[in-house]
Amino acid sequence: MAIEVIEPGLATSIQDEGRPGYYNVGVPPSGALDLYSAAAANALVGNPSSAAVIESAYMGPKLRFTEPAVVAVTGADIPVLVNGQSAPSWTSLDLKAGDELSFEILAGGARIYIAVSGGIDVPLVLGSRSLYALGAFGGFQGRALQAGDVLPVGVGSGRPGLSVPEALRPQFAKEMDVRIVLGLYDYRLTDEGMSALVDRPWQLSPVADRIGFRYAGNPLQWKEREQPFGAGSDPSNITDAGYPVGSIQVPGGIEPIILHRDAVSGGGYAQVGTVISADMDVVAQSAPGTMAMFVPVTLDQALEARAEARARRAEMMAALS
Repeated sequence: MAIEVIEPGLATSIQDEGRPGYYNVGVPPSGALDLYSAAAANALVGNPSSAAVIESAYMGPKLRFTEPAVVAVTGADIPVLVNGQSAPSWTSLDLKAGDELSFEILAGGARIYIAVSGGIDVPLVLGSRSLYALGAFGGFQGRALQAGDVLPVGVGSGRPGLSVPEALRPQFAKEMDVRIVLGLYDYRLTDEGMSALVDRPWQLSPVADRIGFRYAGNPLQWKEREQPFGAGSDPSNITDAGYPVGSIQVPGGIEPIILHRDAVSGGGYAQVGTVISADMDVVAQSAPGTMAMFVPVTLDQALEARAEARARRAEMMAALS
C-alpha cells in the first residue's frame, strides 16, 4: 500500500529512532525529537519501536490512504480528522482505502507523530530511515515531504481500537522545568551570569527546530579572560570542542540554544550545561512562547530520571501489548 501526500503540513519528515554511532564523524543521530510519542504511535499500530513514522511540527499534513490501514496519531494536542470527521488521537484507527487523514489547529505541544501498521518503508541510510535535512539524506528522497509525494508502506498486522491510557500521555504546559547538568564550561560564567541562567525564566523563541531551540531572556555575563589560541573573540568562544546532544550554548552570551537531534557535533561555543535525556522529549514538545526554568541536577539525579522515563515507557508498551 501507499500514502499519498495531499498537503505536506509544516516541516514534515520521515523519522525513526535515529542513527547512533556516527556523531564522531559529524553525522548527528536525527530521529524523532519526541521519542516517547513516536514509540507510542508505533506500539498502537503493532510496529516495533524502530519503525519509521511521520513527524510534523505545528501543522499536520493531509494524507490519503490507497488501501485499508491501521493508523495512530500521537504527540502534540491537535484535533484529528478522518474524512473531515473527528477521530481520537493516541488511539489506533481503522482506515479504509481512499480515506483522508487531516488535522485542525494545534492546541498544545509542538510535534505530532503518525504511524501506520507496517511502517513507512523508505530506504535505510547508515542504518536508519530518519531524514537528516542538512545532509540531504535519509527520509523520503533526502528532504521534507511535499504535496504529491507517495510514501511506500511495509506489511503490518495492527489492530484498531487500542488506546494509550490518559495517565501515560504527556501534558503540554506553557511553563516548565527543564533539568540540566551544568558544565563543561559553566565556570566561565560570573556569579551574575550563573544566576541569570538558572534563577530566571527563559522564553522559547520562534527559532526552534530539529537543530536547536533558542531561548530569550536576560543576557549572561562571562568572566573576562584573554582568549586562548584558536578561539574566537566572542566571550563565549572556546577552542573547538564536541557538543553532546542536549548541550546548551550561548553565542554572544545572549540567547541560550539547546542543541537537539539534528545539531552539529562540535564547534567553538562554550556549553554551560546539558539537558538530561529524560527531558529532551519535553523540550521537543515546547511551542514558541513556552517559559522554561533551567534546573541544575546531579549526574545521579539525571540517571534516576532516565530510569523513571524508561519505566514509564515500559508501562506504556505493556498497556498496549
